[in-house]
This record gives sequence, structure tokens and C-alpha cells, in this order.
Amino acid sequence: MLNFAMFGAGRIANVHGQTLSEHPDANLKYVVDPFPDAAMAVAKKFQAKVVDADVVFADSAIDAVLICSPTDTHSGLIEKAALAGKAIFCEKPVDLDIDRARHVADIIKETGVLCFLGFNRRFDPTFNALYQDKQAGRIGNLEQLVITSRDPSPPPVSYIKVSGGLFRDMMIHDLDMARWMLGEEPVEVHATGSCLVDPAIAEAGDIDSAMVTLKTASGKLCHINNSRRAAYGYDQRIELLGEKGMLQAANHKENEVRYLGSEGDISEKPLHFFLERYMPAYRRELQSFVDSVTEGNKPDVSIDDGVKALELADACYQSLKSGQTVYL
Repeated sequence: MLNFAMFGAGRIANVHGQTLSEHPDANLKYVVDPFPDAAMAVAKKFQAKVVDADVVFADSAIDAVLICSPTDTHSGLIEKAALAGKAIFCEKPVDLDIDRARHVADIIKETGVLCFLGFNRRFDPTFNALYQDKQAGRIGNLEQLVITSRDPSPPPVSYIKVSGGLFRDMMIHDLDMARWMLGEEPVEVHATGSCLVDPAIAEAGDIDSAMVTLKTASGKLCHINNSRRAAYGYDQRIELLGEKGMLQAANHKENEVRYLGSEGDISEKPLHFFLERYMPAYRRELQSFVDSVTEGNKPDVSIDDGVKALELADACYQSLKSGQTVYL
């Protein structure tokens, strides 16, 4: 049984609290959050105790920490947990500042502590099956990758202001997926974007619509498109084109009933929100983390993956501002 402490008591903390409560080899012992009412609500829901951070790092019974707190706390908590010898599961991104992210990655290397980054989409059963088919050579050499990721509606502007922006907050998942699916690092990045959904997002200094092209040293191409609005639901699709064919992962729907008749060819809309779409992925990524801790394995998604995805996000902003391709 692994004893966990969880930092954060917001939406994603509730997701991870749920997966922990369902896991037979995990126990949520502590919840840490600066807002007492939120902390108490999560602790009560999952039968944990509210404490402060010092208690967590001093308690030898705590095997692992789960960092679900705001982004600007991630790197500091990673550093403290590493120095305390706790295994770390941290939500993306590592930090909004690339130098700070690299610094804590160095600390992880120095301490040898396990640090797992929460890029949950790698653990989605559909996307993982797509990846395994690609790895098995079903379409031969990969030539093109297309990733579509569109939210049903934008988050509050108050969140936009502290999120690090679309590339670091939203597209960073897709940048990680691109690295994983391509099997090699992008060396060229070209980004373009607009604010088409909510003028308040532009006033906050960000974009809500973006397209990015990545190119690897061998010439593989990847196109990523993001939007903060999709009127039909949560749009999550991937397409891989290879020398021998194509692999596609379509949207998940509320049901698979399809009507064909005088009214047309009609089926259900995609699932509406990320919690519905990716709950199985959250369960599978927790299992991957538990396996790494108990078996001493290298994590399936490491802090280095978090740093490299952040480097790509920064390159996207550099390209957006300059209008030029960025070479890595």
C-alpha cells in the first residue's frame, strides 16, 4: 500500500482523488491546500486529513506526492519532494519558466527520485492502441501526423491570465503527443494563432485559436490545431499517415448509434468534457505511476518529457511573435 499526499483541492485534484480512492494499492493520507474549505471538502470526500506541507515532507510514512496545485507551485513542490525522498506525480507543466523547469529536472537527476509527469493522453486506451499499431509497423514509416484538440468552450479569463497561455496550458498535451507519436524530436516549429472566440482572451494577452507545424530531422511532419471553442463538444482526434496506410483515432461519443434516413446520416456528438473523455486515461496513468514506484521502473512519462514539451511550447510563442520558423 502506497501512502499519498495530494497538493491541491481543485478540479484536477478531485479527479486524482477519485482514481486514488479506487486503486487497491493506494491510500490518500493527506491533502494540502491554502484554502481550508476546499481542502476539507476533498479530504472528507476521500477520507484523508488536511495538513500543511511541512507535515507531508517530514512524514516518513508518505511514499509519494501528487501535485495538482496551481502551475506556479509545481517546481517548488517538486524540489521539496525530491529533497525529502518522496516519489512525485506532477500535473503538467513543470513550470512556466523553462530555466526553472530545467533546474528542477537537474535536482531529480541528482537525487534519483522518481518523477512522473501527468501527460494523461498517452494512457488513453484509444490513443495508446494507435501508438502500438504504429510501433508494430502497421503503416510502415510514419510520414505525417495530424492532431486536433478543441475544447467545447474557453475557461474563465481569470484562469487564462495565470495559465501560461494556450501553448503552455492547452497545446502542451498535444506537443507531448507529437513527440511520442513521431518517435523523434522536432527540430523546426512554425506557429500561427488568432483570437476568434473571446475578445477578453486577447485583452489578457493570449490567443484562443492556433495552428502549429513541426518538422523532425528526418522530415516527418506534424500539424496541430487547437481551438478554445467547438460547438459540438470536446474534439479529440489523431491521424497518422504512413507509407503503407493510415491510422485514425476518432472522437468518443455518448453512444455509437447511427441514424440513416430521410433526415440524413446522424450520430451522437462527441463527449462534452475532458473528464468524460479521459477518465480511463487518468486511471491507467495512476497505475503506471504505482507500478514505477513499487517495481523501481523508469516512469513512462518523465520530468524530461515535461521539459521538452515546455521547450516546444516556448518555441511556439517565439514563432507566433516573430512570424518566423524557429529552429531547435
